[in-house]
Amino acid sequence: MGPEAAFFDLDKTIIAKSSALAFSKPFQAGGLISRRAVLRSAYAQFVFLVGGADHDQMEKMRQFMSQLVAGWDVATVKEIVADTLHNVVDPLVYDEAVHLIEEHHAAGRDVVIVSSSGTDVVEPIGAMLGADRVVATRLEIVDGRYTGEIDYYAYAEEKANAIRALAEERGYDLAASYAYSDSATDIPMLEAVGFPHVVNPDRELRKLAAERAWPVLIFSKPVALRNRVPLPPRKPTLAALAVGGVVAVGAAVWVGARRRGATA
Repeated sequence: MGPEAAFFDLDKTIIAKSSALAFSKPFQAGGLISRRAVLRSAYAQFVFLVGGADHDQMEKMRQFMSQLVAGWDVATVKEIVADTLHNVVDPLVYDEAVHLIEEHHAAGRDVVIVSSSGTDVVEPIGAMLGADRVVATRLEIVDGRYTGEIDYYAYAEEKANAIRALAEERGYDLAASYAYSDSATDIPMLEAVGFPHVVNPDRELRKLAAERAWPVLIFSKPVALRNRVPLPPRKPTLAALAVGGVVAVGAAVWVGARRRGATA
């Protein structure tokens, strides 16, 4: 038997909103997007929260965000995220998720965040939460700017593939490991471990959880980390499986990339 791990989705599992849209106002202040785009981001956030992160909603979010990312300066994006991370993300973190992370660490398990959002936002959030490593989407960068093409897309079945690859690399015993997600798109990830849990599940995932007797957790208490005991990282640096991706847009460019590839 090898070491155990706990794999967490990010949006609506650890944080109360979509990390792919949370930085829209700071990006406006930094000159990356317009006020109109900020308003559209707010609407997309509402649709995401009300409608759930099913495949159709993810497609719509990607279509919207893919229009924004191409040409963004990577250094500017990273600087904005670093400067605004705690103000933007800190109040969105579920207290219940933080407790779970603490409990898994206390039990000797590694905590891995697995998200379709980009590494430039997921990695800093993971470091803030004391995660041991992250799996996230990464996009192509040329001459210091995002091209809009996708290098690695951490979504649906690919999340499960990444977990299995990480288990092989790190020696994790997946049969004794845990996974948490809110979305039916993450069913493959939940099926990859011995102890799947659903968190604030969408309709499809709730139905499946009932059929398979998976535990259902309801997280409802976003709390600023500064108001509770800090979660220091267990290691000096956060290890990342997917490094150098787009910030805050995550897999949003996937649709645009596919369409460009189809018409090339």
